[in-house]
Amino acid sequence: MEKTGLIFFPAFDWAISPTHPEREERLLYTRDQIFEEGVMDLPQIKEFAPRLATLHDIARTHFCVPRVQSQVTEAHLIAAGSTLQMGDSLVNKEIKNGFALVRPPGHHAMRVVHGNRGFCSINNEAILVEYLRRRHGIKRVAIVDSDAHHGDGTQDIFYHDPDVLFISFHQDGRTIFPGTGFIHELGGPGAYARTLNVPLPPGTSDETFLYVVDNLILPVLNDFKPDIIINSAGQDNHYTDPLGSMRFTARAYADFTSKLKPDLAVLEGGYAIESALPYVNLAIILALAGEDYSYVMEPDYWPGRFKENQDRMAQVKKMVDKLLETWENKNKADIQKIFGNGKYYQKKKFIYYDTDYIEEEQFEKVRVCPDCPGYIIIESRGDRGYKQPVRIFAVSVPFQACNACQNEAYEVYEEAKSKKDFDYIYMQDKSTDTCISFDKKKGQEWVTEG
Repeated sequence: MEKTGLIFFPAFDWAISPTHPEREERLLYTRDQIFEEGVMDLPQIKEFAPRLATLHDIARTHFCVPRVQSQVTEAHLIAAGSTLQMGDSLVNKEIKNGFALVRPPGHHAMRVVHGNRGFCSINNEAILVEYLRRRHGIKRVAIVDSDAHHGDGTQDIFYHDPDVLFISFHQDGRTIFPGTGFIHELGGPGAYARTLNVPLPPGTSDETFLYVVDNLILPVLNDFKPDIIINSAGQDNHYTDPLGSMRFTARAYADFTSKLKPDLAVLEGGYAIESALPYVNLAIILALAGEDYSYVMEPDYWPGRFKENQDRMAQVKKMVDKLLETWENKNKADIQKIFGNGKYYQKKKFIYYDTDYIEEEQFEKVRVCPDCPGYIIIESRGDRGYKQPVRIFAVSVPFQACNACQNEAYEVYEEAKSKKDFDYIYMQDKSTDTCISFDKKKGQEWVTEG
């Protein structure tokens, strides 16, 4: 019998504060509900124990300032490691699909990590993707983010990667953190239209949600043909969530899961601990396992409770049509007209860490190469206000790097080591799975290989 794998990790010893919305009860109520319904006794359900990710698994994905150990606790390593366990079990055909119900969450953690933002320090899904590509030779990955908050961290990490399709539908960033995720954010010059964002108006309900799934997400996935589909399974689009303003139901989440057929799902947001999470997670698990979920219903919900506004539906349909047109014409796009024709595509970013109150100013340069996605250069300054700003220089070489870009990237790294402008300098070579960090003050360099 094909199995659905589950991992629970409530992270009892990690919390931002005792009363913070992101706390251990998010999973405890869910686990009680699942046991009460007898789900764990189903023959097609297989539970796995959590495991630790390595520091190198993190460094393969992130530039943690000043080092990985500075930004992660054991709870973070277990949450990320649990996704890797699910990935191994999937590739080894122990399961047909899996759901990592873990915390802390991760989809707001970007390539550079100065601290915690959006309750996230490291990006569980991104770490999983890089692990699967390195350890198991997975080539093409699709990530579908269903959180009410735009998955800006996941987008940032894969914005220039043509082999990772990132689709995020979320509450309009003009009305909610992190204020990003608009339809013009489509990926860099080497990965144009590999990022698709669907900012939904507040109040959007099931009908419009499933319209987006049927008319945009599924056709694009069918065309992209990923080797694996990962659902970044945020549940704060639920109508009772205290941090969002959407009107999705548990039944709609299950319908979405049934249609998407993700290979792996990883829990992200969702803060209605009693009124949403036990029902949504139960419905998702039943959908993954191929069981009947039609009787899963929140106590205060009745069919027809939420009527979709037709003007809102028309607005979303227009957006879906535009995004689908962009996807279908991605290979005809005039890349030079969109991004310029210089040696580098350059972009300045301002990033706010709402949990740790850090202001980051970042300058990103991507080598525009006809033979590969090009290496990435990042200059970043993190300012905590009461402390001396931390300045870093980082170089990231992609999996698909050509020899010319790889050699040039190492030259850039070595040149940066001689400059006085930076405190820490990093090299992340995904093509050889090598991560190097150089502490300018100490004059020390650390090299790790996978």
